[in-house]
Amino acid sequence: MASERSVRVGDVQIGGGAPVVVQSMTLTKTHDVPATTAQIAALASAGCEVARVAVPKIEDADALPAIVRFSPIPVIADIHFNASLALRAIDAGVAAVRINPGNIGGPDKVEQVVRAAKAKGIPMRIGANSGSLPRHLEDLAHQDQAAALVEAALEEVRLLEQLDYRDFKISVKSSHVPTMIRAYRMLSAKVPYPLHLGVTEAGPPSTGSIKSAVGLGALLADGIGDTIRVSLTADPVDEVKVAWEILKSLGLRERGPVLIACPSCGRDNVGVQQLAERVEERLASYPQHFEVAVLGCAVNGPGESGDADFGIAGGRDVGFVYAHGRVLKKVDSEVLVDELFTEIDRWIADGMHRPKRLKMAKPAALAMAEASAIPLE
Repeated sequence: MASERSVRVGDVQIGGGAPVVVQSMTLTKTHDVPATTAQIAALASAGCEVARVAVPKIEDADALPAIVRFSPIPVIADIHFNASLALRAIDAGVAAVRINPGNIGGPDKVEQVVRAAKAKGIPMRIGANSGSLPRHLEDLAHQDQAAALVEAALEEVRLLEQLDYRDFKISVKSSHVPTMIRAYRMLSAKVPYPLHLGVTEAGPPSTGSIKSAVGLGALLADGIGDTIRVSLTADPVDEVKVAWEILKSLGLRERGPVLIACPSCGRDNVGVQQLAERVEERLASYPQHFEVAVLGCAVNGPGESGDADFGIAGGRDVGFVYAHGRVLKKVDSEVLVDELFTEIDRWIADGMHRPKRLKMAKPAALAMAEASAIPLE
């Protein structure tokens, strides 16, 4: 279940009961400092709290001091196959390193990296991916890939513990969602360390977002996981947006508004898809946390928008604006969205006070009939 231990990546606590942390990874060539720092800034603006950069070459490691200096969030160096690059990254001042002890060059190389990380007081991420399991675990992987992932991770854990180093988090990623879920559940029962969750190589946003939401959501709902990355074949800013929606939908974190919108049906007289898109576009500029419901007809407005802070329900020529579970006004459909945001802005300016709600004693149809009698504004 929830990890007992925690690590600090820069000023960000991961594990030990801290809020789930959102991270992503840059797509730029790391040695291109302007491009990399610009992408990290964009990620931070979207809500990324930790940024990982690939360090496959010496020129990438040499760029790290400038990247660390200019980055608004902690930077993690992602290193494989070359322990000397990990040592350079640690000297450059990164907040953490991600290594695979199984491919970094042997136990003596791992010890060198651990000694350097200890001296700097920084953590590591270790762990296994289904696409790069050690050869000696191939037979186990054919029988149970989740078990092989966990055993690969535990081998790395035992190595670091033998070096008296426990400042790390662990991942056991797979592109197969059921395998990923099983692996993390097995691992969480065996270790006290923070877990980094991810469905690796999830794909483009259309499918990758769904796979990530299912995999991460299932684990987070069980209290498993301390930091997440949504791995999409897309702009990494999209990864951050999806990650936040997953956390918000589970009630684990708050960041900006939450939009509730009906799927539409034959009663839709206003084009609810376009209406919801207009509202969503305008909500993107609000940092405050509140809920807005968009309904395509007046039948279910009182009930379906009752839990939201604000809502709108469309009709043929008029629409209704709701506030905190009550009908606030009836307006012409042409100005429905503008009137909604007028009320939202007024509420924010007045301090975002949420009044006590009364249970709706009347059926929705009766409440709507009464609302229809409100004079048009």
